[in-house]
Amino acid sequence: MIYRAIGSMSGSSLDGLDIVFTELTETGGKWSYQILAADCLEYTDDWRKRLVNAVELSALNYQLLHAEYGQYTGKAINRFIDTHHLHHRVNLIASHGHTTFHLPHQKMTAQLGDGATIAAVTQLPVVSDLRSMDVAFGGQGAPIVPIGEKLLLGEYQYFLNIGGIANISININGNYTAFDVCAANRVLNMLAAQKGLPYDEGGKIAAAGNLDEALLQQLNSLDYYSLPAPKSLSNSFGMMTVYGIIEEARLSVEDALRTYTEHIALQIKASIIHNKKESTNKKMLVTGGGAFNTFLVERLIDLLSEQAITIVVPDDQLVQYKEALIMALMGILRWREEVNVLSSVTGAAQNSFGGALWLGKA
Repeated sequence: MIYRAIGSMSGSSLDGLDIVFTELTETGGKWSYQILAADCLEYTDDWRKRLVNAVELSALNYQLLHAEYGQYTGKAINRFIDTHHLHHRVNLIASHGHTTFHLPHQKMTAQLGDGATIAAVTQLPVVSDLRSMDVAFGGQGAPIVPIGEKLLLGEYQYFLNIGGIANISININGNYTAFDVCAANRVLNMLAAQKGLPYDEGGKIAAAGNLDEALLQQLNSLDYYSLPAPKSLSNSFGMMTVYGIIEEARLSVEDALRTYTEHIALQIKASIIHNKKESTNKKMLVTGGGAFNTFLVERLIDLLSEQAITIVVPDDQLVQYKEALIMALMGILRWREEVNVLSSVTGAAQNSFGGALWLGKA
């Protein structure tokens, strides 16, 4: 069976809205994919501020933004369809939205971007709200991408995604463990912004800085890191808790970036050691914007060499759009009423096929 779907994703790094058009083929239970078109639509400063400040809004204004961001997403997808001449080729849209509140211990998670609005604007079937069912079953609602890693990229043992938050999936003979490791690009970008830059290109500023051992020790001692999996992080962990600690250290931007880059690499190493299983397959696929951070990748290669782990940074398209690709797959699985979130990963009471389905036409 062949499906042609759009997946859209807005990550916590706030770089923009990722949109992928993919052809997904299922034959005898085996899935394959081909990315046919992909874009990242960069946010304006105004939209970036509105998404950051969404958690401070009243209930009414939050719901108004939820609908408006649905309009924004639907119109962005329509432009994407126009640009790539995809009219009458798209079977379904799967929209992750932009995460604002994430409180799984209180059985609540929220993503901006009303699915009904997206369906009305695009006149196409839309699957949205992909995390809520898992959270309702007592899961973390994150990470949710391991189902796609299992079905589309099963040749790797480790999957590291370095976005606004770094998360890792570990494949042991087809059984997956996954969790959020630490805040990543969101913090690095906030530090780079002090120099008027959107991000530290290639980690060059960090590479020029000096490691501050006191700050590094303080960061490494945060309570979250001692919690067992499954576990997940909200955006506020990086934006408030971590960034607040770094600000109090009063370091230069160079030294702060150097120290926090080391912190990310050390926490990734620690997460592997604490969940180490014997395996002959020790390949790690690294994706997300952090895969373009040459200095961070070099630190990972150095720190993981003693674990005999081979780091693989794939082509730029998969690096940037893996999560949007997997959102498309999750939407198709929801359409087929098949499992698209793994309880072994999230700690939920059972596997689920999450997502609300909105039909754009009667």
